[in-house]
Amino acid sequence: MLDFPRWKIGSIIGLLAALCLLAIPSFLPESTTSEWGRIPHPHINLGLDLAGGSYLLLEADTADLAATRIEAMRDSVAGTMRNGTPRIEIGDISTRGGQLTFLLRDPSQVDAARERLLAITGGGAGMSGQREWDINVVDTSRFVLKPTQAGLTQAVDTAMKDATEVVRRRIDALGTKEPTIVRQGATRIVVQVPGLKNPQALKELIGKTAKLEFKLVDETANPADLVKGIAPVGSQVLPYPGNPRGVPFIAVKRSVIISGDQLADARQEFESQTNAAQVAITFDAVGGRRFAKVTTENTNKPFAIILDNSVISAPNINEPILGGRASISGNFTVESANALAISLRSGKLPVNLKTIAESTVSPDLGKDSIRAGVLASIVAALLVIVFMFVTYGRFGLYANLAVVINILVIVAVMAMLNATLTLPGIAGFVLTIGTAVDANVLINERIREERRRGRSVVQSVELGYKEASRTIFEANVTHAITGVIMLLLGSGPVKGFAVVLLIGICTSVFTAVTFTRMMVALWLRKNRPTTINI
Repeated sequence: MLDFPRWKIGSIIGLLAALCLLAIPSFLPESTTSEWGRIPHPHINLGLDLAGGSYLLLEADTADLAATRIEAMRDSVAGTMRNGTPRIEIGDISTRGGQLTFLLRDPSQVDAARERLLAITGGGAGMSGQREWDINVVDTSRFVLKPTQAGLTQAVDTAMKDATEVVRRRIDALGTKEPTIVRQGATRIVVQVPGLKNPQALKELIGKTAKLEFKLVDETANPADLVKGIAPVGSQVLPYPGNPRGVPFIAVKRSVIISGDQLADARQEFESQTNAAQVAITFDAVGGRRFAKVTTENTNKPFAIILDNSVISAPNINEPILGGRASISGNFTVESANALAISLRSGKLPVNLKTIAESTVSPDLGKDSIRAGVLASIVAALLVIVFMFVTYGRFGLYANLAVVINILVIVAVMAMLNATLTLPGIAGFVLTIGTAVDANVLINERIREERRRGRSVVQSVELGYKEASRTIFEANVTHAITGVIMLLLGSGPVKGFAVVLLIGICTSVFTAVTFTRMMVALWLRKNRPTTINI
């Protein structure tokens, strides 16, 4: 019991002192700690309910995703029939009614066409093992490709996983702290960003699909037909708000010259002559070669820069554009150009997201929550301290000191882990204050019991710590199991509570058992009492 060498005492005191010092920055304003420079000063992040911020509930547009899949399959079908050997001639591909239909010009090529369709549809079954496309032949030469429900469900699940990561990359690029971005159900994403002062900008950034494409302009289109939405065969009509010709529409070729998937970087910068904000883009190696080849072959022809199916600009290719760099100009502000650059860098959303619920938490409400939580913690701590001191005297004083240190250690550990404190987390603090003395109550009651049996002070204290430690360990293991389950299966407030609970379990066992045992051993070694008041 009295075997506490100096190195062990120094290690315990040094560790606790270091952790207590690391807890101090979390009790100071960030404006103060930001001036400390390179001095380590981890700080607890406050959650949405404490710091204020924005809450968004996003839902995927599955109808648009289904249409996108059909358009992608249309391009694949056209390409594989045209580029294969032998070439298979087909008529126009129709996408009406949510399905693909096309007619073979030579009915004798039905079997060859079916083989190629099976190849681009994965043999009729996708990665899930279920058929994603039904392939049927009508009237000996007309093919009908219809997406299955199982295929659409699988596509939605994949798109939602990718969309969640894209949203996370975009929000992280804003420099916000500890955003919460989780899926809810099959088609929804919950976004919580603490401390964000401009939720409208967040909505615009998240909602932007950022589908960037470069296509050649179809100069044969009749302006009168464009207004009616009529384009030449092989082309499509897209809106062009900034068209210098005054017609808010333009016809572009359906084939994509280059897409945003081949971007390596996108940055906001200023145009050298007019000093206007623009977005400079850099293509990867494949995209750079492709862009150079296309601009070389189409010199003196216009091409369209398309973002989310809307033409931003349609400049003329005056000379080959080499080096894999280009710029997107328009009526940009610095903020809008930077937002577009973030969207392009983070990748395009695989599915359109629309906001179905939003709310803003005022920082004033967070301050009230913090004030109430701190008040509850102080009241709980004072009541526990008074009770322990009155009941156990000196041993209660050691337990109280352990509780105070335990609170500081929890704050320090959360700060080092870059954890986020929420209102349920404060509730976890209050609970930890009450349960932190459980171990000392068990130890002190066991010491009392040994004294009543007639054992000496040292023997009673030694057996009290030894016998109670087993019970303390088993009780905290059951608490930890519950905390781990809440952490793994819970979300939002439940996770916030579980984090504080798990950290509190580990730190309270150390401070309540090891730290108090050291203090009691030092007192016994110095005073050698023959009786104790406990």
